[in-house]
Amino acid sequence: MTGAAPPVLVDIGINLAHDSYDSDREAVVRRALAAGVRQFVVTGASVPGTRSALALAEAAPSLMRATAGCHPHHAIDLDAAAFESLAALAAHPLCAAVGECGLDYHRNFSSPAEQRAAFERQLGLAIGLRKPLFLHCRDAHRDFMALLRAHAADLPPAVLHCFTGTGDELDECLAQGLHIGITGWICDERRGLHLRDIVGRIPAGRLMMETDGPYLLPRDLDPKPASRRNEPMYLPQVARAVAGARGEDLATLATHTTRTAQAFFGLPPLDVGCPHPETTP
Repeated sequence: MTGAAPPVLVDIGINLAHDSYDSDREAVVRRALAAGVRQFVVTGASVPGTRSALALAEAAPSLMRATAGCHPHHAIDLDAAAFESLAALAAHPLCAAVGECGLDYHRNFSSPAEQRAAFERQLGLAIGLRKPLFLHCRDAHRDFMALLRAHAADLPPAVLHCFTGTGDELDECLAQGLHIGITGWICDERRGLHLRDIVGRIPAGRLMMETDGPYLLPRDLDPKPASRRNEPMYLPQVARAVAGARGEDLATLATHTTRTAQAFFGLPPLDVGCPHPETTP
């Protein structure tokens, strides 16, 4: 007798083009499908990374969409030629959102001024294309919100991925109309437990689930995997932590977060009765 099928989830932030997956990318996808993670939004964080993300989406269009963006770490590289290339990629039918874009003052691999300039250009791109935004913010909340408010009248729907901020910051993001992506940060007893106290504030319809793999392996996995590489098969661990913090059962959380992700990113309908045969090359 087989057990019940796992709840259906969508990983809205997976860096599946990352070279750490090069040796077993198809197996990564198959493990995720077996765990109930049935669709993926592949993050584009640079022009080359966006090309790779779109290639994966083209190979499995019922499973995947891509984003097209320049992460704030790479803002220094977004010159006129790079932006022209990014704009062309963002217009691709399988590009579901502009980003990953935003501000990151934690390491400042690009200067704050370069980050703000690149962010504004990508805000303009999303507005022009009328595509959603896939946003990043770390240690830059004030400037991040100021730029969003400056364009508030024209902004398309937007999700702040991998939210790690405070309760007050969450309230500001929600008041601005942002969707919120939650990762395995919530499973990190060193720095993420505050999220368990505030994640219940996010209304159903504004909350989505993501791994941000290969980063942010949930620290509460038991047994712990031999590798520190995160992958989408671990998204149910994140979802269980979020559901528990919200006082929901996992099936309820999976239902509303999957519905939200599919609508936000324009993902095709799922046949929840059987795993999909498509995988990446």
